[in-house]
Amino acid sequence: MEDYKIKEEIWIEKYRPVRLDQVAGQEETIQRLKSYVATKKLPHLLFSGPPGVGKTASAVSIAREIYGENSWRENFNELNASDERGIDIVRTKIKNFAKTAPIGGAEFKIIFLDEADALTSDAQAALRRTMERFSSNCRFILSCNYSSKIIEPIQSRCAVYRFRRLSDEAIKKRLEYIAKDQHLAITEDGYEALIYVAQGDMRKGVNSLQASACIDPEKPISSGTIYRTTATANPEEIKSLTETALRGNFRDARTELNKLLYEEGLSGGEIVGQIYRAISEMDKRMVMDLGLSERHIVELIDIIGEIDFRLTEGASEKIQLEALLAHFALSNVD
Repeated sequence: MEDYKIKEEIWIEKYRPVRLDQVAGQEETIQRLKSYVATKKLPHLLFSGPPGVGKTASAVSIAREIYGENSWRENFNELNASDERGIDIVRTKIKNFAKTAPIGGAEFKIIFLDEADALTSDAQAALRRTMERFSSNCRFILSCNYSSKIIEPIQSRCAVYRFRRLSDEAIKKRLEYIAKDQHLAITEDGYEALIYVAQGDMRKGVNSLQASACIDPEKPISSGTIYRTTATANPEEIKSLTETALRGNFRDARTELNKLLYEEGLSGGEIVGQIYRAISEMDKRMVMDLGLSERHIVELIDIIGEIDFRLTEGASEKIQLEALLAHFALSNVD
């Protein structure tokens, strides 16, 4: 029964960092944030970076360490701007929390606004005024994927920290810790698959591990299990598909594509994304072996972008992917 309960927990919550020291892969940024905790003096902060790299975990950890476990929840308010992105959220929820006094003798409260780049321009303008008006007893931590979508008046009022994509080593180290804690056996190619699927996103890596762990608890987790549970093609299959098309073997490449689409049930968008990764990661020797030039690579990436756009607009997956393979097959034909 106990094992069943463990597996039913959501691991991204169970293993979410609660201290700045536990945030993986952002050593320089975390070191600077620790200085605020040490002095208990906090400016407005703006965290920018891709998903799953520790922005939310860092904000919550700052609150936990400044206020302590007993009172951090009363002085910390987390809102998601993608849920309510209009000006009303600033005028009501944010303003009402900001104007109340801190609890437990704290000098200020913290409002954490996740996905702040989803706020409308009017909402951001209202937020700037709120930040100015209540700066004496409230600090704001804004999190976004793209800092360019935050208006300049807000950026100028914040200390900006850019969270980078997590390294493969940082993700593997954390996954190894979780695997040990959950008594999981994972093959080396299993770790490679988890890193490939995660793409620098710790949240995606942990979710993929939990999904794979539920398939067959008696067997070690291998790459095949991970690719199946995450609806991801084996990179070797994508590499073979790409190279077959680039060598001019369109019919063979189409056969491989049909296997991915119909036998493995992958989406066209996922296949296009993986083909882009395969092209981007192609080493110089392989490029020369395929008879491609730098201009060819640029043209290939350009057509991948066009096909990706067409798919998002609702075009036929099969037709667009075959058109992509046809373009590849003609790429080194003069």
